[in-house]
Amino acid sequence: MRVVTVVVAIGIVLTATQSFAQQAAAPGAPKPAPQAAAPAAPAPAQVVPFPAGAKMGYIDVQQIIAESIDGKAASARVKALNDRKVAELNEKNKVLLSDQQKLQSGATVLSASAREELQRKIDRQNTDIERTTQDAQKELQDLQQGLQAEFQGKLTPVIAEVSAELGLYMVFSVGDAGLAWASQGLNITADVIKKFDTKN
Repeated sequence: MRVVTVVVAIGIVLTATQSFAQQAAAPGAPKPAPQAAAPAAPAPAQVVPFPAGAKMGYIDVQQIIAESIDGKAASARVKALNDRKVAELNEKNKVLLSDQQKLQSGATVLSASAREELQRKIDRQNTDIERTTQDAQKELQDLQQGLQAEFQGKLTPVIAEVSAELGLYMVFSVGDAGLAWASQGLNITADVIKKFDTKN
């Protein structure tokens, strides 16, 4: 039965919101597969002073997305579209399931031509749901990519500005650089969010 495929596809649409945060961290990197559940919110980080004379720092792009005004707005836009598409798919699925129940319960009551017509209707509904799911995924992906490019374009100069103020030569992205360990004092994420929010 094709309903199982539809339910899996809806699950993919539901998880699309999370990938904005993952994709924005590395605009040139391949897109990660959607996750089944939202990552747990990180515990509040202990505030450690930036080490005097340090020439490198790091940022957490997912934290910037989660806490900055622009990041929250972008995530809200993706979630709004996602919720609208899920509601649309849920309505189509309700109609499909109702017609499938009619076909099953009326197997002995319906005439052969009525059963065939109802089966054709169910097949059309399945096809429509599959296409609607694909269209929803594409629309979400396009929105995410556009927001990601816009966000990255605004964020990069802010990182450069904060880095210049702190006299840094390099800034790593904690989610992308393969960073095994670093002093919390080198984390300039809060500084970047503060300046980012004043610029946008």
